This record gives sequence, C-alpha cells and structure tokens, in this order.
Amino acid sequence: MTDHFAGDPRTNHERMLAGDLYIADDPDIVEAQRRAVRLAARYLAAYTEDPDAAQPVVAELLGGVGAGAHIRPPLYVDYGTYITVGEDTFINYNLTALDVAPITIGRDCQIGPNVQLLTPTHPVEPEPRRDKLEAAKPITIGDNVWLGGGAIVLAGVTIGDNSVIGAGAVVTKDVPANVVAVGNPARVIRSIQKREAPWRPDRTTPSGGSASSPPRST
Repeated sequence: MTDHFAGDPRTNHERMLAGDLYIADDPDIVEAQRRAVRLAARYLAAYTEDPDAAQPVVAELLGGVGAGAHIRPPLYVDYGTYITVGEDTFINYNLTALDVAPITIGRDCQIGPNVQLLTPTHPVEPEPRRDKLEAAKPITIGDNVWLGGGAIVLAGVTIGDNSVIGAGAVVTKDVPANVVAVGNPARVIRSIQKREAPWRPDRTTPSGGSASSPPRST
C-alpha cells in the first residue's frame, strides 16, 4: 500500500481532528468509538426506564447539550464528543450523527425521525479509497431549523436559521436562512416571510413532540 503520510509525523487521530485525510486504525480513534457505543447503549437502556434520569448519560456522550434540549434514543454517533445541541432543541428517534468533524445543532431546532448528519467523506479515486483513506467536513444547523423525517445532510453543509428541510431531502450544499428546501438534491422552493410565525409541535411532556415531516413539494 502507498505510504500516503510520508513525512507527516502526526497520528491518524491528529489528522482526523485537523480535517485532513487519515486512516481510522488509530488506537485513540478505536477507543473513542467504543466509548460512544457504550454510552449510546446506556442512554437507550436508561431512557426506557426514566427519560429524565437518562439525561446525564446523553450529556456525557455528547460534547454539549443545552438546557431544555431533548433527544429520543436510539442515537447513533461515531464519537459524540464532537456534537453540540442547542437549548430547547427536540430530536426524534434514530438520529444518525457521524461526527468525524464537528456537528453543531442550534437552539429551538426540530429534528425528525431517521435524520442523518454525515460529516465523513471518501476519495472518489479508487486507489486511495481502497487504501481506506477518509476525511470529514463540519455540519452546522442554525437556530430554529426544522429537518423533516429522513432528511440527509452531507459533509460541509450549513443550514441557516429558521429554514425548513423537507422530509427525505438530501442536502448537498449550503441552505440560506429563512427558506424551505426539498428534494434530492435539495433545492430552495420558497422563502419564509418574517411575518410567518414558525409552527412548533406542542410538547406536553419532556419526552413529547413530533418533529415528524414538513410537507413535500409536489
């Protein structure tokens, strides 16, 4: 196999954190991933018994969880450490957040079930991909964003404040603030006027909420 890192004294973990190409065979990477699996399993088990009592576990798993935020398990992450969730954000079941690079979720967001936030990238060229090279780019979700059920946000994407991403959309490039975007690849179909008060599902219990899916464009 080609020595892709000749002259680079950094570990693969250090390359990963820098956003450069790396190979995920570093002992620190492996242990961090195992920690995430353990804590995610603990969170699911604890939540089943008492959602409120489970909150310290998810706070330990993630890099930051704002006051009033609520995340329904199961939750799937690479590390957890590089994910921050803002205040009063609601995340429904089955979020997959692959945080090889940082994932930032703002305040008052609604994240539907089965959403995927995918920071990893792989070379298009066959040889370096066969050699297991990979990298990652951050994902940033602004405040008061609604991601409909099954939406996929790809590496390097930023979604602006107040925007709505339709159910099943695949977001491949940045989405500005105050718009609705749908489709694969996602495209902006209209702006959200300031006079429109963003709709929020009623949440009568700490584990309530829907954040299911904005209507698709036809």
